[in-house]
Amino acid sequence: MARIPSKNDTKAGKTAKAKQATMAKQRQVGPAKKTSRRVPKFLRKAKRGLQKVRVRVQDYRAKHPPRHKSFKRSYREDYLRKTETPGLLSHAMTTFQIIFRNWKTFAPFILLMTVLYVGCVGLLSEDLYQQFKDTIDETSGELANGQIGNFAKAGLLLISTVTTGGLDTGMGEVQTVFMVILFLVMWLVTIFLLRHFFSGSRPRLRDALYNALSPLISTLLIFVVAFLQAIPIMLVLITYAAAVATNFLATPFYALLYFIFVMLMLLLSGYMLSGTLMALVAVTAPGMYPMEALTSTAELVSGRRIRLILRVLYLLFVIALVYIITMLPVILIDLWLKETWEWAVGWPIVSFCLVIVTCFVFIYATFLVVV
Repeated sequence: MARIPSKNDTKAGKTAKAKQATMAKQRQVGPAKKTSRRVPKFLRKAKRGLQKVRVRVQDYRAKHPPRHKSFKRSYREDYLRKTETPGLLSHAMTTFQIIFRNWKTFAPFILLMTVLYVGCVGLLSEDLYQQFKDTIDETSGELANGQIGNFAKAGLLLISTVTTGGLDTGMGEVQTVFMVILFLVMWLVTIFLLRHFFSGSRPRLRDALYNALSPLISTLLIFVVAFLQAIPIMLVLITYAAAVATNFLATPFYALLYFIFVMLMLLLSGYMLSGTLMALVAVTAPGMYPMEALTSTAELVSGRRIRLILRVLYLLFVIALVYIITMLPVILIDLWLKETWEWAVGWPIVSFCLVIVTCFVFIYATFLVVV
């Protein structure tokens, strides 16, 4: 027996037919477009740029986790970084061995730089050297009745002239520029030679002079950063001169305040310059950019700054010994020659030897920093 359709079935059929008709219209006409405002193009670019910067910052933080956090306790095992480095005396002796083992490369380099310094910058004036000598003779006559020995006189002459490096003290702007350029050439060539010596190759001095100067601009930028970081030390020098001129340090309380100020400025510059010193070495690597070198060396010296500062202080001690061992005999021989023969009075023996020793000391200091 056939079923009679009810009212509900009739309504469901009409609803289904209406849906089918609506879907057919949508297929013919297409879906209704949403009326929305379009974001400007520069805002979309800015948003994508911010997302890229955020991703880079997250990647950098993942590779360089902070060792200290504000208002949180830092545990020793979190920030202690052990390094396998040789002792101070072993480090100094190893550097001497590298230089003397490759003397056929470094001896011509030292002579070349000495000739360039003498020709482009100038030697210390012999008249100025004689003035130092006469002043010491007058002082010894007043204090020790003229009984001061030649050895003590040579030591005082060395202290008086070592700060000049044997170069002309009245140099002009052009001479100063030449001095800076030659300083950078020595730095870059020495690092180039050291890198190849450690890799096992035997580079020629000619190849080093031709190929080592490629990171010159990057090194100059690092030196500019170092100059900015040394501003606290310059403030100390300027304020000290003003304090001495105005008797500001005569009061103990003011002297204590100034001492605290000096220590804070020195700590600030020492903290920043410790990483920049290593950046001067890192920026000479092929393809290394200045800011990349600064950030990488800041991470490298993190937790090792005190050890690095101790090595720099030891370097100054070794340099002082080198000057004493090499220049004292030269000054004594110069005093004997000029007292014996009058024709030797005008010869700048001490100044020329002092320039040679200064070039050697600079190469040695570069090796000691890099090694």
